[in-house]
Amino acid sequence: MLYIYVIYLFQLCTDPKRRPPYFTDKSMESATKYINRKFPNVDIRGGSQHLSNIQKQKSAILEGLHSYYESFIDVMEFRDHVYELLNTIDASQCYFNIGVNFDFTKNYLDLIVTYASVIYMLSRMDDKKAIVGMYNCAYEFSNGNSDPSFPRLGQMFIEYDHPWKKLSEEFGPHTKSVTEALLSLLMVYPRRNLSADQWRNAQLLSLLASPAAMLSPACCDTMACEYLSLEAMERWILIGFLLCHSSLNTNANSQNLWKMALRNGLYITVIRDEVLNIHKLSEDFFDSLKGYSKRIPDIKECKEYVITNCGAVRREKRNFLRNALKELIKVLEDEPALLGPKALFVFMALSFSRDEVLWLVRHAENIPKTKTPEDYADSFALFSVFSFQGMYVCPEEESVLMSSFVSTLSAMSLKHYMPTIIDLMTQSFCILQAYTSVGKAPLALKDYPELAKVMNMAQFHTRMMDNVNELLCETADLSILCFHTRVFEKLFSQSSEDVSMQRYLTAFPVICSHFSQCLHPLCPEEAEDIENRSLKMSVNFLEEISRQTCMVVLEICAEQCNLHEKLLPKHSAETISTARNKKLKKSLPKKGDVPKEKPGTESLRKDRVIVTNLDKMHQALTELCASYSICADFTVFQHIIVPAEFLFSQLEIRLNKVIVQMANYNQSTHEIARPSDLLAGIQAYVTSLHSLSCYTNIDVTRLVKSVLLQQTQPLDSYGAQTITTLYTNWFLEGLLRQASSALIVHCPTKQCFVNQNTENEQSFHAEEYSDICGLRSLAELIGPFGLKFLNENLMWHIISQVGELKKLVSDNMDVLVQMRANYDNPEAMSDLQKKLTGSENVLKRMTIVGVILSFRSMIQDALEEVNSMDRHCPFLMRPIKCLKDFIYSDGDIKVTLSVYEMASAAGLPCEIDPALVSAIANMQTDNSSIEEEFKITCLLLVFIAVSLPTLCLDPNSFYSREHGGHQNNIHCLATAVNHLAAAMFTVQRKNIQTQLHEFLKVASSILLQLGQNVERVEIKNRDSVYLLLHMIVEQSPFLSQDMLEMCFPYVLLRNSYREIPVDSSETRGK
Repeated sequence: MLYIYVIYLFQLCTDPKRRPPYFTDKSMESATKYINRKFPNVDIRGGSQHLSNIQKQKSAILEGLHSYYESFIDVMEFRDHVYELLNTIDASQCYFNIGVNFDFTKNYLDLIVTYASVIYMLSRMDDKKAIVGMYNCAYEFSNGNSDPSFPRLGQMFIEYDHPWKKLSEEFGPHTKSVTEALLSLLMVYPRRNLSADQWRNAQLLSLLASPAAMLSPACCDTMACEYLSLEAMERWILIGFLLCHSSLNTNANSQNLWKMALRNGLYITVIRDEVLNIHKLSEDFFDSLKGYSKRIPDIKECKEYVITNCGAVRREKRNFLRNALKELIKVLEDEPALLGPKALFVFMALSFSRDEVLWLVRHAENIPKTKTPEDYADSFALFSVFSFQGMYVCPEEESVLMSSFVSTLSAMSLKHYMPTIIDLMTQSFCILQAYTSVGKAPLALKDYPELAKVMNMAQFHTRMMDNVNELLCETADLSILCFHTRVFEKLFSQSSEDVSMQRYLTAFPVICSHFSQCLHPLCPEEAEDIENRSLKMSVNFLEEISRQTCMVVLEICAEQCNLHEKLLPKHSAETISTARNKKLKKSLPKKGDVPKEKPGTESLRKDRVIVTNLDKMHQALTELCASYSICADFTVFQHIIVPAEFLFSQLEIRLNKVIVQMANYNQSTHEIARPSDLLAGIQAYVTSLHSLSCYTNIDVTRLVKSVLLQQTQPLDSYGAQTITTLYTNWFLEGLLRQASSALIVHCPTKQCFVNQNTENEQSFHAEEYSDICGLRSLAELIGPFGLKFLNENLMWHIISQVGELKKLVSDNMDVLVQMRANYDNPEAMSDLQKKLTGSENVLKRMTIVGVILSFRSMIQDALEEVNSMDRHCPFLMRPIKCLKDFIYSDGDIKVTLSVYEMASAAGLPCEIDPALVSAIANMQTDNSSIEEEFKITCLLLVFIAVSLPTLCLDPNSFYSREHGGHQNNIHCLATAVNHLAAAMFTVQRKNIQTQLHEFLKVASSILLQLGQNVERVEIKNRDSVYLLLHMIVEQSPFLSQDMLEMCFPYVLLRNSYREIPVDSSETRGK
């Protein structure tokens, strides 16, 4: 724990953002310099002018630096305890041998290295003197005397200004014990430090090398040594001989072991990401000592060997382990029962692989100058975790302590064993080793090697029974990667670029779940930082994996969409034309012309060796999706992470963008893809996406539903525009705006909009977007929600026109009142019409309203056909139709509108448009009363009626039999009058039929007066305008032909239909 806290303090003091504020405050700069200069003899009286700010802030300083000061005292006490323990061990003449008393020797060497590392990290802390000195000054200002621990603490800091020299002096008396422990590694370290060729010749880790012994349990005399970390042994050897260097001149075995470790790498880990350049440190240290000049050439020779050969040697080891692990995993996957007898092989493989990963990590950021830097850039890692079944062994021995072990183990079974008993047994093994390793022990363990063998074997198997996770942590823990962020990310980047490693990519975020093992419960201060770092790295890795997977998936979808697009009917014209010309024996294509490939030729392949781009993408998708099978979920600091959900989210984001891009909307030129083409493209994407479930476990149906549902809203879940917004803008700004200017004509016979024959050719063909197929595709794309948004925008434009119409009525209020009263008096009407202003404006705005309402009616019909609710859910549709048929508009208006709104959402036409009623009801009316609004509405109808004769002056007001309407869209006035009157009178709670009948009377009277003006220009398109009156009655649910005939002779309508000229296109057709 102290080790962790010292490194935490070191990071605090070296991070400018996290340093104690007193060292960044300029007012404290003088005090800090004074303390560093005088340390440890800081006189608060003699330096009062420098320490005045400390006196002012003494309470805050004591509180802020208390934890730092106490930690330094803990280090000092730790040093005292280590001194005492080492002296006790020497006095007891303890015996150390890693193969006999493994735990005792390992703990002893760990103690030495940990103590040296703590002192080394303490010496690197630049602010330690300032912290302790400032705290002591504040303490003395507050209490009148210095802190009792300060003198010893200050002396310790002075002594360890040169830590390795002081440490070597301290360990001089302990050289014998340390050397004995280190030399015991000669039986382990050389065997573990073999080359890849030697491993290969020995068939290391191969279960197939000796089939006859495959079922025999893997065991040896030193079980724990087989998976002991190579990195730990190198740290013991190099730091141990640095502290007890005298044996290097007197013992050849020590020198050989030391050189062997020096040849294995340039750096050793102190803790986490702190490393030692061991060759430079050793050379500088021995250069300062007398009698060690011969060791310096040895160090230089070893360093040169490392730079020249070590990278290649390690690369070959990684290559061997990669293949050996694949074989081991395949065998154990096929025969899981071998995990029991061959568990030792698994832990050896994990330990060997982790050693190579850690060597690569600590050298990757400090690559030496070499001709082969690729030796230090490898994506090798081990990401397999196995499940094990425990085994138990019951040894026997005559020792008193061993008797209790025998009885306990004999009584145990897999059915009744208790983890707590095994924990106590493991601790007792360590105690027994210590008890039997002292010089005058009644039972000397070194004299009973068989006992040591049995103890090591029993301890291994008891750990297998209860502490498999601890063994996995010991052999496969990669939590150190938390502190090597750049290297970790670089390894991930290399793996993501290597196709053979892509199936293991999910292991990178899984490794982040190991990072919690870096924490210590007594140092909670760093928990939040490491947790945030772990989560951030894990999420970044998963987002990158899902991004790559998503990119490949969508590339495949795009390719399939292109192939599907070639099969659309619009591409058949060229094929039909070619076939027809061939049949008619017309001129054949020239020799230089390349014949167009037919759809499907891309599937013809003479040789399977030929790999297409689509094949490569499917292979990449297979590899990437395989990575998601490593684990369905994992936990990082109590956060459950599901990798497949990241892929789902990424696909959702990218698919939304792709759909919008497929629309090809250009706001400046008002160009957009045809709804039918976009629908076909989306269907091709969806079909291709469903094949993704064959590669990995992902709910494609949920994905598609989520994306398409978002596209029915104005904005998706990430705030980006959807095709609903794009098509709404295009139909409003592109099609309907030109239809309002009569550049595009509404064609009732074809139920679409068509382009006018003008000199300026339109950038698009209106019928391709507004025909039945186009609007059905639009309704299927954006659905009822999208059409509701479109309707809301249409209503906004209608309401803006209604507002302007009301203003025109208000400007002509007096004249319209008189015209309403004298509509049957031709002389009076003639005079009043001269006073009327804005007739053309009124008709223009009403035509715009009619065009919008006609378009809205078309998309409602398309929605009804697409929904097909009669077929899918008749039990829901029939009650809606029944309610709609039996509701009366004269009843409760709220009930009526509720029923109509429900019917409209189902795509059914209604006598009264509920959306229009709601929009008009929400209009700002300047607090005018209902009666005033009613009067304005009545006068508006009068205004429209008395303005109809002016339509005859427009040369485009003639009726086209081909289109079933007028060339300037005035036939849409019928829709506008009926819908607008019904909605406005509904809001005002007035009888719709009565008011429309009045409008019919006024309009009929005005139009009949045209017959009396035989010589005037107004009669040019009179017959076409007469037909407009018939359209109003024909489309209205509130007017009938009887009402019309009472006001307007039917013979005039019949003659008008006869007088309408036949279109040139019809004449040609005949």
